[in-house]
Amino acid sequence: CRATIGQVGNSEHNLINIGKAGRKRHMGIRPTVRGSVMNPNDHPHGGGEGKSPVGMPSPVTPWGKPALGYKTRKKKNKSNKFIIKRVN
Repeated sequence: CRATIGQVGNSEHNLINIGKAGRKRHMGIRPTVRGSVMNPNDHPHGGGEGKSPVGMPSPVTPWGKPALGYKTRKKKNKSNKFIIKRVN
């Protein structure tokens, strides 16, 4: 068991307001674009007239895999024996 003694050095770090998109770009972070506003050739949620629904049973990633609650770990992974909690 380990413990850290003392307090965090920069406790107000999460309160910093970036201010504008350009400052975020200088930090190397690209814009976040929703799949629903893309074209159908860019994302499975894209296309349609106006604010269209997803159009499939559940939301998917840009590569077509289910986005919510889908287990992506391989069942035959050799390191499974080191994990105590149930995976799939």
